[in-house]
Amino acid sequence: MEKDRKIGFFEKYLTLWVALCIVAGIALGQLFPAVPEYLGRFEYANVSIPVAVLIWLMIYPMMLKVDFRSVRNVARQPKGIVVTCVTNWLVKPFTMFGIAWLFFFVIFKAWIPAPLADEYLAGAVLLGAAPCTAMVFVWSWLTKGDAAYTLVQVAVNDLIILVAFAPLTALLLGIGGVTVPMDTLLLSVLLFVVIPLAAGVITRITVVRRRGIDYFNNVFVKKFDNITIVGLLLTLVILFSFQGETILSNPLHIALIAVPLIVQTFCIFFVAYGWAKWWRLPHSIAAPAAMIGASNFFELAVAVAISLFGLQSGAALATVVGVLVEVPVMLMLVRIANATRHGFE
Repeated sequence: MEKDRKIGFFEKYLTLWVALCIVAGIALGQLFPAVPEYLGRFEYANVSIPVAVLIWLMIYPMMLKVDFRSVRNVARQPKGIVVTCVTNWLVKPFTMFGIAWLFFFVIFKAWIPAPLADEYLAGAVLLGAAPCTAMVFVWSWLTKGDAAYTLVQVAVNDLIILVAFAPLTALLLGIGGVTVPMDTLLLSVLLFVVIPLAAGVITRITVVRRRGIDYFNNVFVKKFDNITIVGLLLTLVILFSFQGETILSNPLHIALIAVPLIVQTFCIFFVAYGWAKWWRLPHSIAAPAAMIGASNFFELAVAVAISLFGLQSGAALATVVGVLVEVPVMLMLVRIANATRHGFE
């Protein structure tokens, strides 16, 4: 009998590493304020150049794993793609907006000033409009999902992100009363989706042609395994060096932001998972379909939040709280998916 699969040590304790980076970033900003002040000078069109470089380190390795030729396999099991796409693009962004608005402007109204609530809502919307493209491979593996089909789901989502992310976030942020500079939003999508995606595709084609697909999957890609997480953690240190004053004056806000994000994660998981069950999809497709919607492309959300609203914004803080809660919540959903496998068989 196959042993239960386990997540790697570094990924399993990602929440701990994120928490330590929060502490390190706040300490850096408080003890050496000249550092964030100096880094803040390197900016173009509201985009922090040092943070942009680190975010490329996060996103590029993910894009290497996406084989868009797999999209031709959509016809093999179209229902799984329908569940993924409808949940991610017609349900998730709007439920995230609704749940976040309810908590930030109604339930937590006494603790969160309205201007800050606007920024937290913006961060939540950016998370909700960016379905997972990388960590979902881990969640799929842990639930014994169909790896090839998960790749198809991710590839289709990446193609949709190219055309839907900017207008969808602009629409929802506009509804929330947040002014969005469209030029900065489009620049963010270009910098953090189009360019790394193109670089990943070109690299993949070049390496596979020269050395073969086995070398690419088993040697080349593995060289980048830790670069994504290192880039993420360094980004968080820089981000929280700017966020120190906000957090020290409002430590409760971390918990307040986390609540609607967690509620949304469970909500979307059960929408997709229940729909897949109703459509009698195999568990190996149903579980990854639910995981893609439940988790977020938080690297993209963090990047765009920083570009649109700045390193010291509430929007950037909200996206980082998304990183903080993602791994423990997703591991809980992995347990739920594995415990209910028999219901699909």
